[in-house]
Amino acid sequence: MVHHDVTSGGAPAEVAADAPHVALGIDVGTSSVKVVAVDADGQQLAEAERPHALLTPRPGWTEQRPEDWWAGACGALREIVAALDGRAPAAVGLSGQMHGMVPLDDAGEVVRPAILWNDQRTGMAAREIEAAVGRETLVARGGNPAITGFQLAKVVWLRRAEPESFRRLRQVLFPKDYLGLRLTGRAVAEPSDASGSNCFHLASKRWDETVLAALDLAPDLYPEVVASDAVVGAVTRESAAATGLPVGTPVVAGAGDNAAAATGMGISSAEPALGSVSLGTSGVLFAPIGEATPDPQGRVHLFCHADGGYYLLGVTLAAAGSLQWFRDTLSEGLDFDALASLAGESAPGAGGVTFQPYLAGERTPYMDPELRGAFRGLSLASNRADLVRAVLEGVAFSQRDSLEVMRPLAGLSRLLATGGGSRSRLWLQLLADALELPLTQLEGAPGAAYGAALLAHRGLGRPAAPRLTPLATLEPAPSEDLRGAYARYRALSPAPL
Repeated sequence: MVHHDVTSGGAPAEVAADAPHVALGIDVGTSSVKVVAVDADGQQLAEAERPHALLTPRPGWTEQRPEDWWAGACGALREIVAALDGRAPAAVGLSGQMHGMVPLDDAGEVVRPAILWNDQRTGMAAREIEAAVGRETLVARGGNPAITGFQLAKVVWLRRAEPESFRRLRQVLFPKDYLGLRLTGRAVAEPSDASGSNCFHLASKRWDETVLAALDLAPDLYPEVVASDAVVGAVTRESAAATGLPVGTPVVAGAGDNAAAATGMGISSAEPALGSVSLGTSGVLFAPIGEATPDPQGRVHLFCHADGGYYLLGVTLAAAGSLQWFRDTLSEGLDFDALASLAGESAPGAGGVTFQPYLAGERTPYMDPELRGAFRGLSLASNRADLVRAVLEGVAFSQRDSLEVMRPLAGLSRLLATGGGSRSRLWLQLLADALELPLTQLEGAPGAAYGAALLAHRGLGRPAAPRLTPLATLEPAPSEDLRGAYARYRALSPAPL
């Protein structure tokens, strides 16, 4: 049960001018809840993490219990509060996995487990949305076509597949906003997460009643929208008892995980030359922009940034995930360093072998969950070094596809590199060469929880600058063989750019 008894008056407690300025950031990830403490100089002081279960009741379905997020957050917050040794947090900021649907009834109870960003049950619902609204209208108003993983398709699916659950439905929240409700008793959304719903009007930064009306959905299913750095409420007595936080601690709305992570790296829509590229399980190219200008064909995502601007997002669903698949399937016993060393034995162009990294379908630029990966150009001369280099090149080329779509819209001239794959100097140099942009490798790149803590500082009017440690900047030096390999990759691709 979610109770709504906020501290006296319901307003956040005043923070004394000489109080120790430590803010906490909470990130509701797919595998765990992470909490960090960050001081006024941007220094991370402590970190705690609690795992939670991923439910897969059917193939292609992914769900989690919001109560598990809350339990994990409570445990991690208690650990952090104890580690601060009497320094009371000045504020708490929120972040979390985007696109998830937390359905609540009129008492604030969870109607059914949350449906996550990577759930694929909603293909028919996405087609229903496009038929009712129109793809061009969706892209022009919300920056994205109807996407199976986005929140709106989940609501439409719920109406058809679980009518009893839908009859109980009174409000839909994103994962981080559910934690905000548990902490403060107040349900809100903010633009960076809301823009990943498929029913948010980017220009006005309001729920899109045109889209909702076309689908016969009530706007009051969705909570009030506030700024990402807005103080939305205060920690209640009940949540203080559960978390160890002081009663009245201000809670700041925060941002979806991509925008929060970018905030933690100092990537701002006011400086569109600097973006980021991540080589995690998925690959992500992040390009900040000042205006809500979508790709007319909807080939890259457009979302609101936490600073009031916007950003373009190109996604390769299987980036380091492709390398892990190669290791597990074709190179069992070799670690990633050994695979990178092996790739170095093959020249640019991978001996004529091309890898298409569509192992989990693909987002950018095709938005097609049915695409599948392939090795092309194999011959009797091909060896394992060629194959692993082809995997690294294929992932880099998929990110180049994202960049090509973004070029008319964004002004990227340099990138910060993050993610596990960025630890490989060979792969990072290959990526710099493929993108033809300089990449700066960071030590211990900050994550979404860190960015949420910076937003909490900002929400109190005391901005803290990110603390980053650059390791090296790799300048692009593309060979003609690599450029030829990208041309071959494009010629084999499912559609032209």
